[in-house]
Amino acid sequence: MSIDNLLANRALLEKQLFWLNHSFDEVQNIGLKPEYEVSEFDSYENLCSRFSRMIDFLVRKIFRSIDAVEFENQGTLIDTVNHAHKRGLFENIETIRQIKDLRNEISHEYIDDALQDLFEDIIKLTPSLIQMAETTLKYTQQYQK
Repeated sequence: MSIDNLLANRALLEKQLFWLNHSFDEVQNIGLKPEYEVSEFDSYENLCSRFSRMIDFLVRKIFRSIDAVEFENQGTLIDTVNHAHKRGLFENIETIRQIKDLRNEISHEYIDDALQDLFEDIIKLTPSLIQMAETTLKYTQQYQK
């Protein structure tokens, strides 16, 4: 059952990665500005949302699913992240801390101006999140039937 769960989550990760890449491509074409058109702001807001969902999904679903398949202790989220780091699913523990902190900031910023202040960090950290998802997809290939 654990492998089936991991594979189902892996398929969802592929879809989420597609949409994260799509949103990232859109905002790269827009760039950073002092003010945004409504459609441009929507594109950034979509990226922020997808960024947040991706890190949550990776840690809470994918990394935990891998732990279950590999008979790791189901400890805290910190344990889960440390196991993922040992597996080489991401290179730098500090980067994932920055991604998690940014995710927390996104989830608490309800005012447009405050969210806009995060756009530069989103642009900076999204490639690392994409790389983490791609590396995780490669890692989980070993469990495909």
